Amino acid sequence: MDEVTVRAKLSRYITQEIMRDPDYVLDDDEPIISGGLMDSFSLAKVGVFCEKEFGVFIPDPDLTVAKMDTLRQMVARVLRDFR
Repeated sequence: MDEVTVRAKLSRYITQEIMRDPDYVLDDDEPIISGGLMDSFSLAKVGVFCEKEFGVFIPDPDLTVAKMDTLRQMVARVLRDFR
């Protein structure tokens, strides 16, 4: 799994399924949760998506605003298990 693919799939999932705004362009370093684009409860949905889509289990201690607030952080967390 490459970084470009993970970023595109995560971005599409967040903007379409969580934000319900498929035309929104999500920046790599934009604060998603602390910026109000999704709530912290949606991180659980992102975790389930990552497990289904990428085969990566993200444990609860990693599903926090501090660790998963930006697209860049989410992509890095998914890729960590591929390297």
